[in-house]
Amino acid sequence: MSDEQLKQHRDAIDAIDAQILELINARAEHARRIGEIKGGGVMYRPEREAQVLRRIKELNRGPLPDELAARLFREIMSACLSLERPLQVAFLGPLGTFTESAAVKHFGHAALLSPCRSIDEVSRATEAGQSDFAVVPVENSTEGAVGRTLDLMTQTPLKVCGEVVLRIHQHLLRKTPSLDGIQRVYSHSQSLGQCHEWLNANLPQVERIACTSNAEAARLASLDETAAAIAGESAAERYELTKVATNIEDEPNNTTRFLVLGQQDSPASGKDKTSLLMTAKNQAGAMHDLLAPLAKNGVSMSKFESRPAKGGSWEYVFFVDIDGHHDIEPVKSALKDLREHAVMLRVLGSYPAAVV
Repeated sequence: MSDEQLKQHRDAIDAIDAQILELINARAEHARRIGEIKGGGVMYRPEREAQVLRRIKELNRGPLPDELAARLFREIMSACLSLERPLQVAFLGPLGTFTESAAVKHFGHAALLSPCRSIDEVSRATEAGQSDFAVVPVENSTEGAVGRTLDLMTQTPLKVCGEVVLRIHQHLLRKTPSLDGIQRVYSHSQSLGQCHEWLNANLPQVERIACTSNAEAARLASLDETAAAIAGESAAERYELTKVATNIEDEPNNTTRFLVLGQQDSPASGKDKTSLLMTAKNQAGAMHDLLAPLAKNGVSMSKFESRPAKGGSWEYVFFVDIDGHHDIEPVKSALKDLREHAVMLRVLGSYPAAVV
């Protein structure tokens, strides 16, 4: 390609960039005016954001993949929303964790993120109004449910108003680019479990030390020439570590699901989920009675998890995720029938299914 041809394409890109910038600022001005009309009401509308991102994916004709196009627009919406006031988001820290990555994926880089030391602290900050929303892990496709988050959901008044699904890629991180001389590997217990087979095959004699988070593991590895950490991309960047081995998770489709918690209900977006908490009588057929109303009304169940109830021996609470919104049929009728059979039924929240 000649220099003249290159110049033509570069000039065209410069002109397009100017148009994009003008349109983004026009969009931002409309968003600012909407904020003025709302007059300090609810700033963030998860159902509206989900509808916009679904529409972008439907309109996209490439060559950008649908997911990348949606992520670009999420960042634009994040920046526009920050003109009213940047959202305050608490997450399970420290900085460099997968939960931070999930928070950024959902709210964009314009949100102000606050790392917390525990899931309970994340909840308290949001309940007290110090943060607008909380992001906490709830389940991993390899390791299962996060028990502390499920316990939290039985106690907190916060509502589930969103979900984030994050592909988890684990890397072996170290100050030096070699496997030689590694004496210990730091990581969160779940990540050690997710990379169990790789560690057995490549570092069978190395001590494995569980940490409170992958980010803490990366911090410790950054201080020790004989140590390595299993963590993600953001931890590698934050602590300036080399990726000695990439994507070492045993399950290639390793995915973690996070919940977004807040004070507000989310109206229906057109493609939603509802999370339920319930208890049943300790008698024969009790579980059948709980699930029958869902089948009767044609409601699909995507998750069923039991957890020991606090204050009772061998008593359990059940966490159920279903497709649909609690204010919309057929879920509305299913919940009405379900209340006749459950000892306790609580709608934890209805929210848009993850778009990206």
